[in-house]
Amino acid sequence: MSCAGSIASPDDPRAVVLEADPPVVASEGMRIRRANFGTQAQFFAPGLKRWQNREWTPERANRFLPISVTGTACALQCDHCKTKVLEGMVTVTRERDLFETARSLQSRGTDGILVSGGSTRSGEVPLEPHLDNMKRIRDELGMKVIVHSGVVDPSLARGLADAGVDGVMLDIIGADETIREVYHLDLAARDFERSLALLANKNLRIIPHIVLGLHYGQFLGEWDALEMISRYPVSTLILVVLTPLVGTPMADLPPPPLEDVVAFFALTRNSMPETHVNLGCGRPMGAMKIALDKAAIDHGLNGIAYPAEGIIDYAERSGLEPEYYEYCCSLTWT
Repeated sequence: MSCAGSIASPDDPRAVVLEADPPVVASEGMRIRRANFGTQAQFFAPGLKRWQNREWTPERANRFLPISVTGTACALQCDHCKTKVLEGMVTVTRERDLFETARSLQSRGTDGILVSGGSTRSGEVPLEPHLDNMKRIRDELGMKVIVHSGVVDPSLARGLADAGVDGVMLDIIGADETIREVYHLDLAARDFERSLALLANKNLRIIPHIVLGLHYGQFLGEWDALEMISRYPVSTLILVVLTPLVGTPMADLPPPPLEDVVAFFALTRNSMPETHVNLGCGRPMGAMKIALDKAAIDHGLNGIAYPAEGIIDYAERSGLEPEYYEYCCSLTWT
């Protein structure tokens, strides 16, 4: 696949010039975006990391922060993560529970939190001991509370609904091989669909994620995951791209082929024309990030987290109107 314009080498991702004009003939995805969502292009910068570029500097980096209820502990030790994602999160401790952690963060300017953590051997994040505090955070502090649940059973779905959480994130995996070999779970794709059904039955706001290239950099169950998600009333679908991380079994793998990811962007927009679809935080850096972000604009995705240098300008030259949000790209309804 070729990309219009010139992009920086991976060694200098900041030196970006997107010189070529946007395509004269809009893609089908862009037509779908305009028909269903107008011309708004949403850009997100949650406080998961410090970030800014020449086009946008967020004013309050701590507006939305992630909290781990397990610290850096995770029973699964997935091959793509090995707990690396947990290392940058605020940690709940015995001395300071979830409510006190949230209250402390709010006193320093935080408006919303993602409650996450490592997984149990059954595939769920142990959220149930914290449900009462989630409700208190919503009712007493007025903060937004999103959770990352992992797989869901009836008890957890009921508890999340009773707590009044604002939304539920979960990865949806469509290949049994990936569930076994990458996640080390004795589950099947049908267990992830069951989670969607349980959440939908409780009228919870569902925010599924698909990790593109999750099976060691190759596409395997992504199409099945998309078909599964399309059967449920999801709030926002987040697409992220496998990023090989140092210290994991996938560290030396190349990222998934760019052309496969871009084709999936187009398929997703066509398959779910009335659903918000965002390009999330996780994706490779450098030249590939620029190409991915440009493709997200071209194929009508609604928003991008931490846009690459030059992409906001590219969106404007594509006839879109940028909107800026200092919180998670899952909170599109706010």
